[in-house]
Parts: sequence; C-alpha cells; structure tokens
Amino acid sequence: MAEIIQKDGTWIFDGDALRLTPGRDKNVGLLRKTLGELVVPLGALAGISFEQGRRTGRLRLRLRDGADPLLHATAGRLAEPHDPYQLAVESDRYGVAEYLVDEVRQALLLDQVPSDPVTEYLLPGPSVPLSAAAGDGTASFDGEQVRLEWNWKTEDAKAAAGTRTLAVTDIAAVEWHPAAGLENGYLRFTVRNSPTKAPPKYDPNAVELWGFKKDPLMALIAAAVQARLPHPASPSPGAALDAPAQRPEPAAAAREDEHDALLRRLRELGELHRTGVLTDEEFALAKQAVLKRM
Repeated sequence: MAEIIQKDGTWIFDGDALRLTPGRDKNVGLLRKTLGELVVPLGALAGISFEQGRRTGRLRLRLRDGADPLLHATAGRLAEPHDPYQLAVESDRYGVAEYLVDEVRQALLLDQVPSDPVTEYLLPGPSVPLSAAAGDGTASFDGEQVRLEWNWKTEDAKAAAGTRTLAVTDIAAVEWHPAAGLENGYLRFTVRNSPTKAPPKYDPNAVELWGFKKDPLMALIAAAVQARLPHPASPSPGAALDAPAQRPEPAAAAREDEHDALLRRLRELGELHRTGVLTDEEFALAKQAVLKRM
C-alpha cells in the first residue's frame, strides 16, 4: 500500500483503487470538500504524474475518457482548487509522491490496463440528494427529478414560470460552464423535444452563474444528473436494431490461449527491460507476477 498525507488531502493506493480524501486546508476548493472521498478503481486510470516545484509539487491523475461523469459534465473547466484529481505536495514529501506514482504505474502495467476511452461510467458520480444555491436560483436533484427554484435576482420573465421540475427521463443533456471574465456561467438542462436558444438569463431550464464562491457546486448537480443519462459513447437504442446479425463464434475460437498470451507478455517485458523502460527491480516484479499466473 502507498499513502501520502498532506494539508491538501490524502491519497491511498491499495493495489486495486486510489482513495482520494480532500484536506481541511483553506486552499481546498468548496467542490472538493462537498464531494468528499472518491474511490477511483485502477481500471478507470489512464495515468498518473508528479510535477516538482520549488516549494510545492503536484500529483495529477489522468482518467480514461468517459470514466467519470464529473469530468464529462465539467469538460476540463474545473479550476485547480476544485479539481479532485490533483493534490498539492510539500517539498519534504516529494519522495513519497514519487513512490506512489511508481506503485500506481507498476499496477497499471501488471494489470495491462488500457488507456483508451470507455463506453460506460466507472465512477458513480456525486451522491444524491444534492442541492446548491448560486446565481439566480437553487438547483436540487434527488436522483429522479431536478428542481429549479428562483430568487429575487431572477429575471422577471423567467421567474414568472415558477418553480421548474424536470424528470431525468425528459433530460437529453446537461451543461455546466463557470463564469469567465465578463461572461456569466450557467447550469443548463436540455429538455427532449423542447430545444431553446434563449440565454441562460431567460431560459427556465437554466441557472445563470455570476462567478461567486458557490458556483462550482452546480457542477456536482450536473455530474449527478450526467451519471444517470445514457453514456455519450454507448450505442443508441436503434443502433442494435440496424446492425447486421452476426453468427456467434465458438467459445474456443473467441478465447485466446492464456499460456501463449503470458509467453508473449514475458517477451514484451523483456523488450521493455532491454530498452531501459523498466528498471531491473520493476522487471523482476513484473516477471514474477506473470510467472505466478502461469
């Protein structure tokens, strides 16, 4: 097991998953504190890196595309204090951070975890019920319905429609954009068969955001809803009907011989060791794991 404890948070790797717990430091973003502990399975990881700085370094996780509904909903727009997949590391703990990186990379190598995109979410998304108040309204989500309530700052034309309730089954998409510069942000729900080009200020299915402290909490609402929508990479319901029928192959033909696969893996490890990608110790550990499987 590898573990690093910092003011910014604690990361623990047990060989199968990374457990990310936010710290209580004042620099930890509100989104991370509200989201709480995250358990990231090894199969959801595409990589890990550590960047050293003069005073502090930074651990960064890279997830496989499509593995996390939060990353899909925020589309790379989360500012650094709110990103749960980054950890600030103090200079006296650089060695521990590098050890954690080595352990995770070795596990990815041994388990042959691919880095390509996935077609289903490997993380569940934020827990529900959730509620966040920011900008011109309050958004709540109980797992089945989104409720939008307006405040005294809401545009009259939008507030006149009253409280809005949207069933997940009626939602086609959800977007979260933080405020940037002079541009306001928004949390918007696209309702099936009811498209609109109205700005968020006037859209009854959107909350306008003005760049205040609680804006990132709206990203949690977006992620919780996204987790319950069809995965963007999954085939559409009609695709299976349109696809030509294929004869199932015999099980013996579909299954690769395990012994031959392990022999090929040994040859690959030998090549990686010969070219210097794997150290002597890494090669010995990886080789031992393959031989145990044989």
